[in-house]
Amino acid sequence: MRRLMKWGARVAVALVGIVAVGAAWIVAFPPELLRVGTGYAAKIVCSNVFIAGRDADEVLRDDVQAPGHPLLKLVRAEVDLEQGLVKTALLGVVAPSAALHRTGLGCAAVDESEIEAARGLSAPPAEAGSVDTARAWPDGDAVAQNDPRLQAVLSDPDLLGPSARAVVVVKDGRIVGEAYGPGFNAETPLLGWSMTKTVTAALVGILKGEGRIDENATNLFGEWNGDSRAEISLSDLLAMQSGLSFNESYGDVTDVTRMLYLERDMGAYAASLLPAAGPGTRFNYSSGETVLISRYWMSRFSNREAALAYPREALFDVIGMRSAVLEADATGTFVGGSYLYATARDWARFGLLIAENGRWSGRQLVDPSVMARVYEPAAASNGAYTRGQAWQNGPGDKDSNFSLPEETLWMLGHDGQSIAVIPSDKLVVVRLGLTPRRLDYRPQRLLQAIRDVLG
Repeated sequence: MRRLMKWGARVAVALVGIVAVGAAWIVAFPPELLRVGTGYAAKIVCSNVFIAGRDADEVLRDDVQAPGHPLLKLVRAEVDLEQGLVKTALLGVVAPSAALHRTGLGCAAVDESEIEAARGLSAPPAEAGSVDTARAWPDGDAVAQNDPRLQAVLSDPDLLGPSARAVVVVKDGRIVGEAYGPGFNAETPLLGWSMTKTVTAALVGILKGEGRIDENATNLFGEWNGDSRAEISLSDLLAMQSGLSFNESYGDVTDVTRMLYLERDMGAYAASLLPAAGPGTRFNYSSGETVLISRYWMSRFSNREAALAYPREALFDVIGMRSAVLEADATGTFVGGSYLYATARDWARFGLLIAENGRWSGRQLVDPSVMARVYEPAAASNGAYTRGQAWQNGPGDKDSNFSLPEETLWMLGHDGQSIAVIPSDKLVVVRLGLTPRRLDYRPQRLLQAIRDVLG
């Protein structure tokens, strides 16, 4: 019996040792999947605290942990308001990550050694001063919501969908209805995720109108000289048919999660990817391609400061998107496929720009040829995507029956973000929230109900 007890004690000591060694190994060399998780948490908390003014604990609980992988419930976050820094780790020690806020550029994932260099980047914020609440939207912020039938639609939780945070309806150039979820209002900047891609296309269109860029340009990056990637055009990137290999799947360590949460120079990472097909022959939805578009248009400027100031000066200030913050990575490349924060009313201003075919206050802001691309289907996508970073179909359209016009254009983003534009109806509907794809929400039902009411 004593021998058995001694043997059991030795086994227990050995097991404790193995666990201790394993724990020490994970702390010293955390798996990339854990680093993706803590990097995601740091970035989301940072942006929502410093851009949207939300409570860090609430963001960690509601935006990161509730809809995410169970391991995210072990993430702890520390926020340094004075330094603009958020640090995260599992159980406070495993897979540490950090995100830093920069004036005008939002938050970026950073390594400890990069913080001071990243802090040196900035862009002009919106000019100080209050919005004119007496002038009618979109010139000011006065809105008239007088249709009780529309208000009934916007009060229907089934139509708004799970965890809806903001809905704004624009008809004939005016906001005619809006609704907000608990804790959110007309002043809350919200992340559009991939709706940002269409904003990037609009920036290309503005640059085209200024004669600074040609969408048919090739030999886009020095890394591509001498190989087949030199044949990829800006037009191919805009249509998501460059042929580059890029895995857009979330929930694991893939190209998109690596780029967003592990790579500090996202443009360099996307440019390093190899081709899987010839340009123009295959559609592959890729946030990496939109980052490459940002990298390319920024290279058209003689200095980085002018490029960083351009979105605000050329687009946001012009159409009144005062709340808009287009975030950049740690090296200063705009994350043009994923990271734009703006209030729902400001997202509606952008939707109105698209509905007006790139015109604002009588001025053709976005070059007509690029606007045509926004509405024109990309051949390789079989009619699903356009040549200008937008969708021809709403979520799951091929599996559902909706009596919406074929001209309906969709800007869609992760977790249920959408802007629907029907130009002939002069109708724009913005819907923002935290609604994972697994919930199978269809904003088409909301859009259809709004059309039925407004006629």
